Amino acid sequence: MPPSNSYPILDALKFRYACKKFDPSKRVSDDDFLSILEAARLSPSSYGFEPWKLLVVQNPELREALRPHAGGAHNSFNGASHFVILLARKSADMRYDSDYISHMLHDVQGLPEATAAMKRSSFENFQRESFKLLESNRAMFDWASKQTYIALANMLTAAASIGIDSCPIEGFNRAGVEQKLSELGLLNLEHFGVSVMAGFGYRAETAPAKTRQSIEEIVQWV
Repeated sequence: MPPSNSYPILDALKFRYACKKFDPSKRVSDDDFLSILEAARLSPSSYGFEPWKLLVVQNPELREALRPHAGGAHNSFNGASHFVILLARKSADMRYDSDYISHMLHDVQGLPEATAAMKRSSFENFQRESFKLLESNRAMFDWASKQTYIALANMLTAAASIGIDSCPIEGFNRAGVEQKLSELGLLNLEHFGVSVMAGFGYRAETAPAKTRQSIEEIVQWV
């Protein structure tokens, strides 16, 4: 059964779809796009450690340099007003004993030393025992990448809420994109990897009908 009332957030989600053709003549305003980036910045993350960084790729020459490896991003490169590559932090940053975690505990979260030590210990136990993240660098990167999708989802919804279209993109050659970004000095491969991408702009097509399973098919009350 659908919700009994109309909520603006649901209207935004009904408006949103994976836009395949953007209008290159329309540009998202600076204020609107900053609000989309702010939605990412305010997103939740495990322990509040924000394992992400966003590259906003506006340089046409850079987009062309990435094109051979970009796969599903081609449609966005051909007309999206803004294009974002979401990076996920690697083990060098996300291990419980890293300099980055110390920075988050002390400089960003402003925790007293005793509280920071307790939180670091809890984080170590989480990584070592609960999720087994210390067993491989890939496990740590995949865990961090999952969290970038929270930021991505908030960006897509924030965009839709102000009438801006978007397209999330997983279909690309990760190794190729990372190599090119590294060659250009835009990616430190010790600390970051490419997680997911997204284009933002205004549609130049008719949105397809939205198809989803019913609420009864996807929700089980227990």
